[in-house]
Amino acid sequence: MGPQRQSDQWQPDLLGEGYEQLRLDLGEDPDGQGAIEAVLVRRNVREGERVDGAVLYVHGFSDYFFQTGLADFFAARGLAFFGLDLRKSGRARKPHQTAHFATDLVHYDEELELSLQQVSAAAGGGPVVVVAHSTGGLITPLWLDRRRRRDAVAPVAGLVLNSPWFDLQGGRTPRANAFLRGPVSRVVRGLARVRPHQALNLGVSSAYGDSLHVTGGGQGEWEYDVAMKPMEGDLVTVGWLAAVRRGQARLHRGLDVGVPALVLRSDKTLLARRWSEECDRADVVLDVHQIQKWSGCLGNETTVVPVPDARHDVFLSIPAARERAYQVVDRWLAAHALGEGADAGAR
Repeated sequence: MGPQRQSDQWQPDLLGEGYEQLRLDLGEDPDGQGAIEAVLVRRNVREGERVDGAVLYVHGFSDYFFQTGLADFFAARGLAFFGLDLRKSGRARKPHQTAHFATDLVHYDEELELSLQQVSAAAGGGPVVVVAHSTGGLITPLWLDRRRRRDAVAPVAGLVLNSPWFDLQGGRTPRANAFLRGPVSRVVRGLARVRPHQALNLGVSSAYGDSLHVTGGGQGEWEYDVAMKPMEGDLVTVGWLAAVRRGQARLHRGLDVGVPALVLRSDKTLLARRWSEECDRADVVLDVHQIQKWSGCLGNETTVVPVPDARHDVFLSIPAARERAYQVVDRWLAAHALGEGADAGAR
């Protein structure tokens, strides 16, 4: 991991009043795309709110932090909230850079450690809970396992994973899945050595974006910047996918994140390219059975909860499923003395 640098000045964030951002200078990109940075966003503590700890939230692929309802939920439980846009993602991406491109997931340790310094200081000596979605749900357990092996788990005291990406999805039969995880993965690793920036032609799917965004065809309630979270997703590059597959293989051999973990997932998968009503009540991105299968590889104490009718991002689900997800997190936080307070309420 390179030298740790950061600006010392918080600036107004695009989320508006009550949110600020801090740009983290990461120096030169080890993958050759010039100067890089990450962006840490904080929800300012409001009058009357107590702070007994803090949350560090990490987004997934083709994503960035915009979920203010999630921030409010944790703040109501005494946890100061911070969302991190990783290098080449969201607020941190520069025009000439390939979205999310990294040839090794260990590169993200730099911005995670820099962010943890800020989050820990804001926690006031209380625990830090890491919350991560999808690809972030793979990146963060690998990071925490490396911290645990350095005897450096603290101040992290809990991990909440929202539909983590634990294996390659896409096959509709066991044989197809085996083909994807075997021969296809080997081809990807080979191509990554010679043409890491090559984009894969995976076809276009707008099902997920249409289910989320207010302009889509589904029951989407969310307004976000589609330049940073495209309706059809960002292009997947060979080098990045190879890095993900190595990370997944490491997970499959078994990790120990060193802290209790909660894994949330939908109760069903629907791999669809076009929106239908069923897309509003299923994970249309990942195979939920793979999430269930590999969650035991996190080590320590792990709780897995299927959320009926949840979307891929369970906190962006239809109201009933979203409320159920918040209730589960609420109870888990209280059970582990990581946060307590108001009832979940509608979000």
